[in-house]
Formats: sequence, structure tokens, C-alpha cells
Amino acid sequence: MLKKGTKMYSILTGNCPRCHEESMYEKSNPYTLSKIFSMNERCSHCGLKYKIEPSFFYGAMYVSYGVGIAFAVAAFVISFLFIGTSLLTTFIAIVGTLIVFMPVIIRLSRNIWINFFVKYDPTSVKKHEAVKT
Repeated sequence: MLKKGTKMYSILTGNCPRCHEESMYEKSNPYTLSKIFSMNERCSHCGLKYKIEPSFFYGAMYVSYGVGIAFAVAAFVISFLFIGTSLLTTFIAIVGTLIVFMPVIIRLSRNIWINFFVKYDPTSVKKHEAVKT
């Protein structure tokens, strides 16, 4: 499931969507809140510019909404249906889940958004190395 060359690999690991060789983020831990939005300018392996255009990641806000809904539904199902808590406790569980997982949701949304526009290219590393020399 998580083999190099799949979109899911790039989305879940936060690696470059073109070559899958390096993380797009300066800090791989999303809970380093001061660096949550800090991305490398380019991939050092294939040369992909992550911020393709100004305000490129504004579109990730739409993806973030969907990912947040998925997390909220999962919290509801676990809390209300599996555990059997009251509606108030379920609501608190949903809000708590969204607060705790917000850094993860932000990163996942950015990863999904950039993977809409960039395809995996295993030869991109070789092409970039040829251009450098």
C-alpha cells in the first residue's frame, strides 16, 4: 500500500510528489507548531518547486474541510456508536479530536493538494542531476 510511486505514499509521508525522495517540510513533525507551515523551497533531488505559484496552498483549505469532516465522522462513530457515550460527550470528543489533530489535518491537506497537480516521475532525479552538471 505504501510503496514509492503511489500517491498515497507521498500523501501520508509528506515526501516530494515527483520523486518521493525527501520531505517537503523543514520539520517532519507536524506538532512543531512554529514550523507547521515551513516548507523547503525546492526538492534537492528533482528540483520541484513546492510553492508552484503565489497562494498555491489556499486550495488546500478546501481539502482541509473534507479531511476535517472525515476526522469528525470517525470521532462520532467511535464515541457514539462504538463506546455509546451521550451526545454531549460525543460533541466534546469531536471538538477535541479536531483540535488535537489539526496539525496533521493541515499537513495532510497540503500533501493531497500538491498531489492533485504533480505526478510521480522516477526519472526526475536523473534529469535533475544531468541539468546540474
